Amino acid sequence: MRIYTWLMLVILLLSAGQSAFAQGESFAITNANLFNGVDNRIYGNRNVFVRNGKIERITENGVSISSDYVVIDAEGNYLMPGLFDAHTHISTLDQARRALESGVTTVRTGSVSAYQDVAMRELVKSGQLPGPDVVAAGVFVTPNLGETVLADPRLAALHDGVNTDDELRMLVNINVERGVDVIKTRGTQRAGLPDTDPRQQVYTERQLRVVVDEAAKHGIPVMVHAHGDEGARAAALAGARSIEHGTYLSDETLRLMKERGTWLVPTYVTMDEMNEEQYDFVLRLRGRHMVPQLERAIRSAHSMGVKIATGADNYYDEKSINRISIEVEHYVRMGMTNFEALQTATVNSADLLRVADRTGRIEPGFEADMILVPGNPLTHIEALQDVLLVMSNGKLAVKRIPFRVVD
Repeated sequence: MRIYTWLMLVILLLSAGQSAFAQGESFAITNANLFNGVDNRIYGNRNVFVRNGKIERITENGVSISSDYVVIDAEGNYLMPGLFDAHTHISTLDQARRALESGVTTVRTGSVSAYQDVAMRELVKSGQLPGPDVVAAGVFVTPNLGETVLADPRLAALHDGVNTDDELRMLVNINVERGVDVIKTRGTQRAGLPDTDPRQQVYTERQLRVVVDEAAKHGIPVMVHAHGDEGARAAALAGARSIEHGTYLSDETLRLMKERGTWLVPTYVTMDEMNEEQYDFVLRLRGRHMVPQLERAIRSAHSMGVKIATGADNYYDEKSINRISIEVEHYVRMGMTNFEALQTATVNSADLLRVADRTGRIEPGFEADMILVPGNPLTHIEALQDVLLVMSNGKLAVKRIPFRVVD
């Protein structure tokens, strides 16, 4: 395929426009109150040293700092791990930038139109883009590909549908060959179209098992879009790693998910957004009954100990304010402690994405994926709405402090 030719062109163009990002520097973030993502406490007066993109060491204030570090005074603000968006659809550089500005340093895509997420992942790995890190899903394994059939010449054979075992395996393997990290498929219809019912099951348990088993041959997990209980249960029985949305999950299905270790990524903020005026009246009415159902499912999942991760399910375009920080606030409102909610967006999501051995916490040896917020997130969860600094892979992507002007 010609993806690498296209990728090199993007890298060349991007390198001309991203020179403002600090690259290859070592940093010492001083005077920080530290939430490391693991312990339910704040460590005061800490310095965090970053070298070669990773956290080198953490010390108390007062140690000498050599001149080869760029010093950033945190001014007593709160340093914590970067946030995870485990269900997004970013496919452009502008969208990636907006995700970073909101404090998101790692994303898992829930499918894109033409493998832009794979290319974005490689740009981040090559150091041409500061982030976020991308776990790429590529093309949606769904019965009707629509315009996505143009993403790869081989998809022409699937123009009439993706339904048989051979068709399902073919699409999984095209995705694998294009370099994806996760397969996304469908258990139920969409919520965001007025002429579909999100409770309606699409692929059966047997079809979903074909997808899961084919992906497993390559060590790749499967995420399943499922609002309705029947589609979600089929996905859990088929071996899906995560259920996306889960609006109408029954307690029976939630118990099955708990038993099998199946994750829930509720994407509450995007369901809540359907109540806003820019949406078709059918969707606004749908949102009126879906949002309370999803809240009930989240509360039940939490009480049962089902593993929950954060996803905003948006494109980080200019019109939407769906953000992980808002999702976390809703989790607190629904009964999680601040600590539990923060972990859904950091170490727990890292576990879901199978990257917990390298990111999601602030510890020596881990990637320097960190954000600075103005208040203690363990007591004031709303502090996540005001991100003062973002460091992704040791690159300084956003820096808004200091606010004072020194003569």
